[in-house]
Amino acid sequence: MKGMKTVNKKIKSFTILCLLVVLVASVLSSCGSDTGSKNEEKGKVTIKFWTIALQPTFNEYFNTLISEYQKSHPGVTIEWSDYPYDAISNKLLTGIASGNVPDVVNLNTEFANQMASKGALADLTPYLSDAEKASYFEGIFNSTVLDNKPYALPWYTGTEVLYMNTRLVKQAGLDPKNPPKTRDELNEWARQVKAKTGANGYALTFAARLFPVEGISILNEDKTAAAFNTPEALSMIQRMQQLIQEGVLVGEDANFDKQIQYYSSEQTAFEIAGPTFINFIKTAAPDVYENTVAVPLPTGKADVRLSNTMNLVVPAKSAAPEQAAEFAKFLTNATNQTSFAKAANTLPSTKESIKDPFFTQNDNKLESEAKVASAESLDKAVDYMVGVPNAGDVNSAIALQLQEIFLNGKDPKQGLDTAEQEVNQVLKQ
Repeated sequence: MKGMKTVNKKIKSFTILCLLVVLVASVLSSCGSDTGSKNEEKGKVTIKFWTIALQPTFNEYFNTLISEYQKSHPGVTIEWSDYPYDAISNKLLTGIASGNVPDVVNLNTEFANQMASKGALADLTPYLSDAEKASYFEGIFNSTVLDNKPYALPWYTGTEVLYMNTRLVKQAGLDPKNPPKTRDELNEWARQVKAKTGANGYALTFAARLFPVEGISILNEDKTAAAFNTPEALSMIQRMQQLIQEGVLVGEDANFDKQIQYYSSEQTAFEIAGPTFINFIKTAAPDVYENTVAVPLPTGKADVRLSNTMNLVVPAKSAAPEQAAEFAKFLTNATNQTSFAKAANTLPSTKESIKDPFFTQNDNKLESEAKVASAESLDKAVDYMVGVPNAGDVNSAIALQLQEIFLNGKDPKQGLDTAEQEVNQVLKQ
């Protein structure tokens, strides 16, 4: 099964890569669709708006919002379509290549960056004032800026927080009201928990995203070669090896389900996760849930927290880029982001939104603690992305070598060398 998954993953990457090649040729050879100009002659514009997996749950919310927009923008009609997460990338690429071009599209940061690097997205600079740019959290907004040109407007997002078992923390002689602020402090707390209680500190998935937290780039600036094989990366891996040997970190590549098991059985004192963790722990271990608090995630050497943002982009071949950008700004303004975050229990990417009491008031229940901690984390949020079509293969190559090092005892330098060679090979495909 593992082999079949790998083959399917490579086929999917290859398919997207082929579509991107077709897309580039299409973008370079076309002067754009004439649909928009015909519409403009009639004084009317139709904006095709594509989202990911928001129907039918949010039909009422978006239909109301679209109706409001159309009333305030006579002549503009919004046609809303919704697609599954796994389908929208292929749908968009084939749509652009065939001339069926949407105007406003919901994309994650990874794919938005890939599209922008191929010239497939509109530079939004002409449509954004300095005040509008500054309305978004800087790190999230800059995650889709290439060569000083913004190619997306950040929409709803999410960040991880640190969950702490206060019973174990207090037993270790630590004060949960004065939580760790850095990864080094967190590891010292975990070391003390191990010494005083016997429990491990926390469990992790061995993934490439560990590198940017410590300020280590995955690829070079033009994304043509691996950039993570550095003395800093070697030092980070050696520190993790030491933490695993001490029991500060669980010596297992623990997926989310395993992490829940470890935390709910009090084999670990800490958990790094998003808000969905709460429902699982509430069901699996009500007593542990009652003893858990949530605080902002301690930061590594890069002093950032990784976010996972959904954006709105305007394809370069949109027939009405100005009107499309205007609608994207409307959807992502502070007022509408606040209302959507309340409806969908997500985080907004606009600074003004988190001043709303919904994101500041804490009733001392874990759910509201996590929400407030997440909102407080946004000032250091940046999105993790590789920015190449075969990003999944890059991530997998790094993760495999981390497993070899941490689980099978491979020499860290040899593991980094192998990962670098394999990533460079992936980039040549």
